[in-house]
Amino acid sequence: MNELEEGIELTLDFTKLAKIAENAPDVIPVAVQNVDTQEVILVAYANELALKTSLETQTAVFWSTSRNELWIKGKTSGETFDLVEVLTNCDQNSLVYRVRPKRGGICHTKNQQGEPRNCYYRRLNAETMQLDNLDP
Repeated sequence: MNELEEGIELTLDFTKLAKIAENAPDVIPVAVQNVDTQEVILVAYANELALKTSLETQTAVFWSTSRNELWIKGKTSGETFDLVEVLTNCDQNSLVYRVRPKRGGICHTKNQQGEPRNCYYRRLNAETMQLDNLDP
């Protein structure tokens, strides 16, 4: 039995991206899924501190790779969500945060009604190679 892929010990590979890009901090990707709708609403990164803080507070917390600091989603926008559960893949180098948005959308962008969207609100049109806005 391969312990990494089938074992019960948590041994997340926080160095995965650093192996690919020398300047990347020790982070792994996090897909964020709305537990009620099953939609993927955001992809972010977490390091050990972000994961620990998320589990302690039951709120989704990430590592901002642009600001090099903890990012508590919704702290400034108010679009927060509760952390329901955390899943890891077989190689333990990525996570899924299953969350419940407190007010609906979660993105800092808003549609024409002034409501926040999910972050994946545009679809690539394969014929035109342009983006179609699904929540204008």
